Amino acid sequence: MAARTTKRPGVLFSMHRDVERVLIGRDRIAQRIAEIGGEITADLSRELLRAGEGDERIVLVPILTGAMVFVADLIRHVPLKMSIRPVTLSSYPGAATESQGVALRGDVPTDLGGAHVLIVDDILDSGRTLGLLRRMIGAQRPASVRIAVLLNKRKQHGREEDVKVEYAGFEIDDEFVVGYGLDYDGYFRNLPDVMVLGPAVEPGQVPERR
Repeated sequence: MAARTTKRPGVLFSMHRDVERVLIGRDRIAQRIAEIGGEITADLSRELLRAGEGDERIVLVPILTGAMVFVADLIRHVPLKMSIRPVTLSSYPGAATESQGVALRGDVPTDLGGAHVLIVDDILDSGRTLGLLRRMIGAQRPASVRIAVLLNKRKQHGREEDVKVEYAGFEIDDEFVVGYGLDYDGYFRNLPDVMVLGPAVEPGQVPERR
């Protein structure tokens, strides 16, 4: 379904002129995140019961900036005591629409030994970002490591690195998507739906009203 182009105020109108169509609507996203939150809560509760009097720390490690909207909604459906330790990794610099390799832009927590860790990201694409972070955290010998992503992108020729993901919101085709935290050149994160970027947006250009 093509994105609506009826008159909208200010920048929202401009953003909708630069996207091709809604891929996943906000209501479907909200429903799926509630389901994932329930699955995570059940799994971590079983881990804590099994541990008994052991280390009961739950640490969420969201990857910024893409996962910020997803994790903000997700934690409202996980009623467990937890801490949140965000990290900043980047694989889509600037206006790139394909992964360019992982760049670590901040410190990864180094006190995760014995903790139950949940890595949260917006999308599983090449696998390099999540693969790197899972190895770095796994080296600290946490009690458990799980990964939750909003989107799992189907790659026709396979990923550069196979990564186990325990929770995935939606599987999508190999298209460049924006919205709900995902960006293109720093823009479109505030769209409430996941949308396919339009072909008229050129790399390096700031979206403008046309």
